[in-house]
Amino acid sequence: MRRLPLPLALFALACLAGPARPDAPMVTDKLNKKIDNFTLFSPGGKSFALHDLKDVRAVVVVFVSFDCPVSTSYAAPLAELHHSYAQKGVVFVAAGFEGEAELARHAGDFKVPFPVLRDRDFAAADLLKASTTPEAFVLDHNFVLRYRGRIDNGYVARLKKAPVTTRHDLREALDELLAGKPVSKPVTPSVGCPISREKEEKKTGKVTYYREVLPILQKNCQQCHRAGEVGPFSLMTYKQAVNWSGDIKEYTRSGKMPPWKPVDGPAFHNARKMSPKEIDTLAAWVDEGTPQGDPNDAPPPATFTSGWQLGKPDLVLETGEMTVGPGGRDLFRCFVLPTHLTEDKIVTAIEVRPSNPRVVHHTLHFLDQTGRGRELEKKEKDRPKTGKEQDVGPGYSNAMGVGFRAQRGLAGWAPGQRARRLPEGTGYFLPKEADVVVQVHYHRTGRVEKDSTKIGLYFAKKPVQKQFQGMVIPGRFLFIPKGAEHYKVEGAIEVLQDCTLHSVMPHMHMLGKEVKVTITPPDGTAKTLIAIKDWDYNWQETYFLEQPLRLKAGTRLSVEAFYDNSEKNPNNPNNPPKMVFLGEQTDNEMLFVFLGATSEQKGRIRFRPINKDGTPLQLRRLGGN
Repeated sequence: MRRLPLPLALFALACLAGPARPDAPMVTDKLNKKIDNFTLFSPGGKSFALHDLKDVRAVVVVFVSFDCPVSTSYAAPLAELHHSYAQKGVVFVAAGFEGEAELARHAGDFKVPFPVLRDRDFAAADLLKASTTPEAFVLDHNFVLRYRGRIDNGYVARLKKAPVTTRHDLREALDELLAGKPVSKPVTPSVGCPISREKEEKKTGKVTYYREVLPILQKNCQQCHRAGEVGPFSLMTYKQAVNWSGDIKEYTRSGKMPPWKPVDGPAFHNARKMSPKEIDTLAAWVDEGTPQGDPNDAPPPATFTSGWQLGKPDLVLETGEMTVGPGGRDLFRCFVLPTHLTEDKIVTAIEVRPSNPRVVHHTLHFLDQTGRGRELEKKEKDRPKTGKEQDVGPGYSNAMGVGFRAQRGLAGWAPGQRARRLPEGTGYFLPKEADVVVQVHYHRTGRVEKDSTKIGLYFAKKPVQKQFQGMVIPGRFLFIPKGAEHYKVEGAIEVLQDCTLHSVMPHMHMLGKEVKVTITPPDGTAKTLIAIKDWDYNWQETYFLEQPLRLKAGTRLSVEAFYDNSEKNPNNPNNPPKMVFLGEQTDNEMLFVFLGATSEQKGRIRFRPINKDGTPLQLRRLGGN
């Protein structure tokens, strides 16, 4: 029987904080009016007064926070704007709220080339009615406010990047102002983190931080929300929890935090869920004014594993140091890691350890016995360089997968995903002399970052009778019509022998809206295996069943998914929408469900794609919908 080739899949981040917060309301206050003088401060008590600026054509004041990942992501674009407009008489100034020395240190870390000064007592923020970081204000030579709002439309909401930046609002406002024209769009909504004014701490309440809230944060949040980890802010102290208290209530109430997508199906390992009682407790704490309580009520500090969670690996592969530039689209880098094994092995566990977790979004692992990965790596190495590349290191870049049809995979990793061994007596086959090709998805943080990721492989110590194998349910379509808001795609397979199902991973791209996988036994009714109602390309992972499912020969596994290719979809990579074809690029679409299974029988698990009526599907007919 002919097999469908296994396409390239994406495992994505499990613990990046962030479903989006609604945009800050647009404020027109002070627009087209002269701004009163205000003073900002640098280390040593030196002051900067707005009206002391002379012979300038425009002033850009940007409110920033180095605790806000949206704000820091604009460090490089703002630096570029500063360099572009400095010779045109435009002065850039950043206003922050941390201590003067701390702001100066952060400005150096992020290589901000213009002054980053402290707004003491929120004087400038209150004067301009600033509510968000980052938020930009453009004043003309008479200090009259001509523009206020976002820097560009690179974010559809906080922590949620737009697929394409189509409008550079700050740049356009400056160009129009310098050309003597009215600013055509003088107010835009700011997307970022709210500016929290200091308030007196409340000491007591029915629900307090140290007694009730901290244990919940330790259990559910601090694994990722701590210094050096992937969470874009920390939740390790009372002050940090207060600063993000509104988000804590909003995201846990909506079910968006902790990040867990399935809404139906059997129990899965490592489910990141809070109990209703925990969610209500956090909301009550926020509603009471975030009382601190007695520090003596605090539980012992949470402990986190610093070394290999499963012990010393049998083989450690390392990518080598990669330098990731500060700005632009996320980086997908592929590293070819020779194993140099002289005999075949069975891999029973895989553990991933980035040296810089804050920039590693996820990793994918593939096996290559063809040498194609080495060819692509050599091609990249031999490619003429300009000397201006911001991403420098081993490997090669490829937006989806590894750039060739990989023979088989070794799963993947996402932050917050704990290392675990495969079920007893099972494992991945790793042939001798094979290369492991690892694709690492890197976030950009607004500053130059470095990372060297290690992959630990654990080998079977006794004979393994069951190889961990993959099956795939393909969705059937040729294209998603432009403008379609709820376009259905379906697909199904029939298992031709008894086997045991261990894991499931649905996969779509940017237009995906929702997906559901069902199992129908040969003599039973359909049951949900997994359902995701709020699909997000950046929140994918493999789900391992707590209780593996025995599948009898004749069992059907079906997928039904919906796509939104309209202008209403903020994730649509095309503006305006256009017809999107089946394909492996990020701006193409696909529908596949990857299944992990084992069988008592030797050899590959046999299955076949089928039609709705259960008849075998001819592969040449896959274009229909």
